[in-house]
Amino acid sequence: MADGSPPPGPDPVGPAPAVRPFLVTAGRVADSDSGRTMPVETQVVATVAGLDALDGLSFERHYIVAACRLPQSLAELAARLRLHLNVVRVLADDLRAAGQLTVYVPDFDTTHDASVLRRVIDGLRAIPDSRGVLRDTD
Repeated sequence: MADGSPPPGPDPVGPAPAVRPFLVTAGRVADSDSGRTMPVETQVVATVAGLDALDGLSFERHYIVAACRLPQSLAELAARLRLHLNVVRVLADDLRAAGQLTVYVPDFDTTHDASVLRRVIDGLRAIPDSRGVLRDTD
């Protein structure tokens, strides 16, 4: 999670899946209805309907909804569940269409604003390393 805490409930992470990604997505690629791919920072959270339907969902869909009791980014989900990012994108879009996930796509202008990126870089540089020393600000 973004704050470093795990979501409530059992951790759905297990061994990495042996199923090929194109089998999980039925050969579909990660394009949304608008024709644009969801960015990796897109936040997803399970709906009440999604949590109620957990027992009836396939493995990967079940793991995604279970992991999204609290909001997470697509990148966090892919890493946590050890699934390819595009698989998570396709399944998240399916779950959104079924009303089992709510998807929050960030504003395009904000995410591509150079000043936001500069502030992120400055914030990362302000984090001390393991010895308590700040990073160089060259």
